[in-house]
Amino acid sequence: MSRAVFPFAAIVGQDALKRALMIAAIDPAVGGVLAFGDRGTGKSTTVRALAALLPPMKAVKECRYQCDPDAPDRFCEECRARTGRLPTVSIAPPVVDLPLGATEDRVVGALDFERALTQAVKAFEPGLLARANRGFLYIDEANLLEDHLVDLLLDVAASGENVVEREGLSVRHPARFVLIGSGNPEEGELRPQMLDRFGLAVEVRTPTDLPTRVEVIRRRDSFDRDPDAFLAGWAKAEAKLRRQLVAARARLAAVVVEDAMLEAAARLCIALGTDGLRGELTLIRAGRAQAALDGASAVSLAELRAVAPLALGHRLRRNPLDEAGSATRVARAVSEVFGAEALG
Repeated sequence: MSRAVFPFAAIVGQDALKRALMIAAIDPAVGGVLAFGDRGTGKSTTVRALAALLPPMKAVKECRYQCDPDAPDRFCEECRARTGRLPTVSIAPPVVDLPLGATEDRVVGALDFERALTQAVKAFEPGLLARANRGFLYIDEANLLEDHLVDLLLDVAASGENVVEREGLSVRHPARFVLIGSGNPEEGELRPQMLDRFGLAVEVRTPTDLPTRVEVIRRRDSFDRDPDAFLAGWAKAEAKLRRQLVAARARLAAVVVEDAMLEAAARLCIALGTDGLRGELTLIRAGRAQAALDGASAVSLAELRAVAPLALGHRLRRNPLDEAGSATRVARAVSEVFGAEALG
């Protein structure tokens, strides 16, 4: 019997994280989400709630990598070798936890030693990356992950493919997933190259106002005492959110980004002094996903304004002369740049 998952619609006080996760679910190309902040603020609860919100997806039956039957160009080697019309099943999008102590073999996969010993054949035993394909790979305490695993994950996340060549095996399989990381900055900073590769980042803080804290406690207590009744009470709100996400995915490709918005994104990144062009690309992608969620046909300054703190806050250089936090610096730049744009 599966354990009940707290409903996404019922989560209080995590608006930025919820927005970031919904954007990543609409367009995985945004590049994943990093949630850094206080312990006990519901980061993992929110991630699992989003996964439970998403509609089931079609997968090739008995495929170890959940291959998409409608995307044969992304099939694994095993599905490519099968003939005829492949049977399909409906499954929930996978959410795979990557524990801190995981070995590289467990992450990428390795030789199936049992079959090697009993059947004298070299067979591949898929790892966590295979299980996460077309779903979410969740890393709690991402800042404590070993460096070689960080490099490996970044390579796979960028290519969408896991390649294993060891012990006489040569295997490659699809590994397209939304990378979700969380952590507490008091336990160590995240490596800059990994920080930059997360598309969106959110600072998650403990609510300081009394009404929000009371409501969080009230809802969590109600859920723990009677999960079925609580889920029933939020079923309509969950169904509405699910329809919005499905509609946004279908609408995404048609959302227009005009040159004026490209220029606005570039001006904002110049004002903030972000390195490279990943900031602009992520800002535009996130803005397009937000527009799709809003039901808009084109990206406007309103969408860029909404997603700018998520897409750019973690890309700022440290400025010893400016004690303002990243969120404040982004908000200030947005006001200056987009304010001028609106007037012009």
